[in-house]
Amino acid sequence: MNDRYDDEDAIDEGYEADREPNDDLDTEADVTCPWCGEGITITLDPGGGTAQDYVEDCEVCCRPWRVKVHYEEDGHAEVTLDEG
Repeated sequence: MNDRYDDEDAIDEGYEADREPNDDLDTEADVTCPWCGEGITITLDPGGGTAQDYVEDCEVCCRPWRVKVHYEEDGHAEVTLDEG
């Protein structure tokens, strides 16, 4: 009998059992930098919750943005940026 407990397998099995994949959640958003005006596509993390608030730097001018994301029930993400 093998009494070895594999943490990685337990985590993967628990994750799969507790979570249904949802292909309807937005994972990208097109935004405009509030500093330089450049249009950029950012990656969203649906796993971060329905309401998110974080700082991300512009990949063009490197100035910080405050990103606010709110997921609607249909999976659409409302994204707003403010000068960080």
